[in-house]
Amino acid sequence: MIYFLTVNYYSTSLIAKLIGSLPNHKHLDFQFFIINNSPDDDSIDNLKDDYVIILNAANNLGFGNACNLGLKFIYTEDSQAIVWIINPDAYFQEINLEKVKLFFKSYPEISILGTIINTPAGEIWFSGGYFNAKTGEISTPNLFTEENPDFVKCDWVTGCSFIINFCNFRECPLFDSAYFLYYEDFDFCQRYAHQGHLIAVTQKFGVIHQPSSITNKYVFRKITNSTYGYLLSLDRYTNKLVLILRLIRLIFYALALIFIKPQIGLGKIYGVFLYWWKT
Repeated sequence: MIYFLTVNYYSTSLIAKLIGSLPNHKHLDFQFFIINNSPDDDSIDNLKDDYVIILNAANNLGFGNACNLGLKFIYTEDSQAIVWIINPDAYFQEINLEKVKLFFKSYPEISILGTIINTPAGEIWFSGGYFNAKTGEISTPNLFTEENPDFVKCDWVTGCSFIINFCNFRECPLFDSAYFLYYEDFDFCQRYAHQGHLIAVTQKFGVIHQPSSITNKYVFRKITNSTYGYLLSLDRYTNKLVLILRLIRLIFYALALIFIKPQIGLGKIYGVFLYWWKT
């Protein structure tokens, strides 16, 4: 069975659009899980039905920790599941779930599969990521060529839309609780890649991403979490010299931004202090 998993943070209308973009779920073998990170958002309950299951968090757990609630629940029910994690601000233009199942039957060695992600205008928003541990560079080139392969190996995929093949895991794969928001997807892929799991991205199916304004309402918090997650990831997956050089550059950049874009500059500075305090 395919299980879709998304996280709600005052995003009921977006999730309704996402669910509505799925095929008519009568006679289809899938379930849709919503982890409710905004417990006072009663409107999300309107989406509940036989195929849509809502798990309420006690408070805002962040993206990764909220996903962990769903992953644990699904793994307990079906340790051989295919789990498609997808952002609430993404939706399908068209999707054939049987083709998704056949893909994993054809390529069972893939543990974590990112999907191509387009903007509503049809431009590529994400098609896989690389990571250079020697320089600390995290890049997102277009990995697909005119040869049109079924998939391309990569170093990481975005949490906006990716699929986990539970069959390849001896225990439930989880996000690291140290991350609240941003770079938890990068860490997730790096940890399991280091354990020998194959990470890849496909253009055989994908989603449309229309970034919501939810996180942009909290610019300072967004930049703080992003900076902290970035530094934590460099700390784990690069050498100390690279970390120090990138940290110095980040601090100088943040100080310059304080006079131009104070929320962003201060957010970066606070993210640095948060990293120092927690590590």
